[in-house]
Amino acid sequence: MGQQEKVATSLAGAVGEEISASLAPVDAELERRYPGDPGTRQPVHTVYVPGDVFAVGTIRSWGDRALAALDEHAPDAASFAAVLGLADDLAEPVYTRVRAKLEREPVEDLRIDFEDGYGNRTDAEEDEAAARAARLVAEAYEQGTAAPCMGIRMKCMEAPVRARGIRTLDVFLSGLMEAGGLPDGLVLTLPKVTYPEQVTAMVRLLEAFEKARGLTPGRIGFEIQIETSQSILAADGTATVARMIQAAEGRATGLHYGTFDYSACLGVSAAHQASDHPAADHAKAVMQVAAAGTGVRVSDGSTNVLPVGPTAQVHDAWRLHYGLTRRALARAYYQGWDMHPGHIPTRYAAVFAFYREGFEQAAARLARYANRAGGDVMDEPATAKALSGYLLRGLDCGALDIGEVARLTGLTRADLEGFSGPRRGDLTASAQ
Repeated sequence: MGQQEKVATSLAGAVGEEISASLAPVDAELERRYPGDPGTRQPVHTVYVPGDVFAVGTIRSWGDRALAALDEHAPDAASFAAVLGLADDLAEPVYTRVRAKLEREPVEDLRIDFEDGYGNRTDAEEDEAAARAARLVAEAYEQGTAAPCMGIRMKCMEAPVRARGIRTLDVFLSGLMEAGGLPDGLVLTLPKVTYPEQVTAMVRLLEAFEKARGLTPGRIGFEIQIETSQSILAADGTATVARMIQAAEGRATGLHYGTFDYSACLGVSAAHQASDHPAADHAKAVMQVAAAGTGVRVSDGSTNVLPVGPTAQVHDAWRLHYGLTRRALARAYYQGWDMHPGHIPTRYAAVFAFYREGFEQAAARLARYANRAGGDVMDEPATAKALSGYLLRGLDCGALDIGEVARLTGLTRADLEGFSGPRRGDLTASAQ
């Protein structure tokens, strides 16, 4: 046994205590502002349906129309893989999972739209549509036919439509309460936000509703839609979106990029308005950095190129949508908008291929890290967090099965969540 090293110090214990005391406000601020990801399931997409179109069979109809599109334009794994350029070993597992997903859970997140997709109607007409939406959503959750996440997009907080948006939200939420209460999957979207004060107004509105209905304070959260230049850069040069997250007082659940409104706001011509335009990349990069660590998730926008018409035209639209979705996933935008039933086969194909093609490598790396077995990549706790998060997202959407994950990693879902959940200083402890 070797000679024990002599340990020498120079600082009195009081020095560390004084430093800790001086940093206590910073510790509290870090905990408040950057709590980390909530660890709940994030849907891979959001489907928008106008308030007057939404019906009891809407979700099933989207799934059936998507399956019909596959039957007509890519009736087997080989033909679908040829359209999208899928590797041979991915063709069958991706296609099989896509069809199963469309049969079981075609829509992960549905937003009943009372804004652009609905337009301006008479007050009586919008009141009726909002009340009907509440009834149908409540019935869907009661009958087990709801999407995991459902809610509405109200009109914005700008003066011309503010009162109408507030009333629609009140009618919808009140209808849910009358039908038995707010579902766990409830999601609300506040569009066209330009100033943090509009976010604060939404917070005050929800506080008033919670008080009126005897709900737990903070029960209702909402997404902030980023679709104006002012939501990215304020007049004083600061990043408005970061201030909006703080203005939400812990209620913000997501930042959703609005492809076409934002592009138009910057003067991008219609032919070049797309989610991969440099202006879109800049906006989403700012959103991503502002949201990092806050627990607020970022969603990409949509494409307006619809997979309709003759087969060649559908294939072109599928390739475009697949490519944009894969591009977004590589940039850590794990959610996007889908505007047509024909988009969801390629949404799921892109998502499933993304997780399946990297699955074995991620599983092997995480297993080596968990077992301290070494390997050709030296991973750190933060990388273990990313690897486990990748596997959990693959499990949540149906790209991966828990059996195959357990077989290659030797880990349970609880183990994965243990690696994925802690933040900052706690990460080292989780690796011990």
